[in-house]
Amino acid sequence: MRKINKYLPQAASWFFILLFIYAGVSKMLDFENFRIHIGKSPLLSAWAGFVSYAVIAVELLICGLLVYRRTQLAGLYASFTLMVAFTVYIWLILNFSDFVPCSCGCILEELGWTEHLLFNIACVVLAAAAIWITERDRLRLKGSILTYLGVLLAAAFGLLVVLFYSSEHIIKKENNFTRRFLQNPVTEVSTMTLAANRPYFAGTDGDRIFTGDLVRPLLLSSISDDLKQLKTMRILPEKLVEMTFRNVRAEISKGRYYLFDGTVPVIYSAKLDDPEAKIISRGDAYFTQLSVLDTARFALRTQSSLTHRYVLALLNLNTAAKVQLYDRLLEPQTDGVFDVDGLLQANDESVVYTYHYRNVFLVLDQNMNLRQRLNTIDTTGQAKISVTVLKDGSRRMDAPPLKVNENFSLLGRILFNQSNLRGKTEPRGTWKNHLVIDLYRTDVQHYLGSMKIKKISKGPLNGYIFTPDHLYILQANELKKFRYTEKFKILIKQGEAENPDQE
Repeated sequence: MRKINKYLPQAASWFFILLFIYAGVSKMLDFENFRIHIGKSPLLSAWAGFVSYAVIAVELLICGLLVYRRTQLAGLYASFTLMVAFTVYIWLILNFSDFVPCSCGCILEELGWTEHLLFNIACVVLAAAAIWITERDRLRLKGSILTYLGVLLAAAFGLLVVLFYSSEHIIKKENNFTRRFLQNPVTEVSTMTLAANRPYFAGTDGDRIFTGDLVRPLLLSSISDDLKQLKTMRILPEKLVEMTFRNVRAEISKGRYYLFDGTVPVIYSAKLDDPEAKIISRGDAYFTQLSVLDTARFALRTQSSLTHRYVLALLNLNTAAKVQLYDRLLEPQTDGVFDVDGLLQANDESVVYTYHYRNVFLVLDQNMNLRQRLNTIDTTGQAKISVTVLKDGSRRMDAPPLKVNENFSLLGRILFNQSNLRGKTEPRGTWKNHLVIDLYRTDVQHYLGSMKIKKISKGPLNGYIFTPDHLYILQANELKKFRYTEKFKILIKQGEAENPDQE
């Protein structure tokens, strides 16, 4: 025991010197990735810049204190405090975070979150033991030692909690806008559980709903509108062995289905219920999104080979120059890629593109001419994203962006937009348990109202479709059908809100 008391403080000091030198130098050598890890943290993202510098500085400062015997005790106290902070951080992540990031981004990358928590606890115990032995050798009272350790533990815990809540407030602060919720606009009618692993809506045609499966992309399912009958067809694309697809999707339009994957410049098509899909476009365009306009024309989002920015385009199979770019439609604010990211959809009335990270959506005609540049009701006009260029030239967002618009569905001249932002006076419980969908006209700047729909499960929302009479929601592998109230049916038919009910 005496040997342990003699050598443990010095051994602990050298352990922490090696640990913090390794950690600090590793972070400095790959600083951008470390900052990105901190930025992705659900607890510290708002303070990513300050924390990333501060952690490295503190680790190296502690090493300096531990090297000299005169300041060794102060270094042990600092080591104890820092390891408590690391431990509290991981504990908060595991118990109070909305999500757990895939990587810790801290000291030992090969450890998982739970293993890292246990490692940190062991370090806290080691530092406390070294302090105890050193202070007892200096005849410090037991009560005083425990008081010092308790104060430092409380300070580290308090600091992490303050950083957590202040970051939450900055990232998720309420926007100064007020929603007008419609009173019970839909009623649940029926439910169907799908066998698909990652289903998505491919579209509707008459009295059938069509879904695809991202895991088994050549399966196309048709479901009767009462959700009682399901038929699955395996698509047989011609020359399939020549393709190297990554993310195949299907879209239904006017009695036909279209199969495509923008990483391969090929589009297939066939009549509904015909499994043999034929190539209608090959080598014409690469794209990141596609929406069908008619049998020969498609609205695309692609990437300019000159500027590498996202642009909207029209693919017309009946013209000599099949692809026409419209590079002035998407307005870049930072890099022209992340900041203009969004969703593209078309119907018989218009083509609509909603930005993910700002309160704007574009309404185009079917020749891709801009009709309207309209706003959602929130106040986020500037995309709140931060992009870092890594050593290899690639770009990555180094902090979770503030996402404004998540998804949308078109019905006539109405856009049903799923919002990610909580309005003024709206309770958190509403957002935890409900989807919030805002209704807008696409021909004029006019907000029609909002609706909230109780979430089906904890699984991801895979899409929703508004038809003239029903709403269909696909969450995880549960498909639900909702019936409109008469008042809501009149609202969406007229496209204007006349004395809408409020909650």
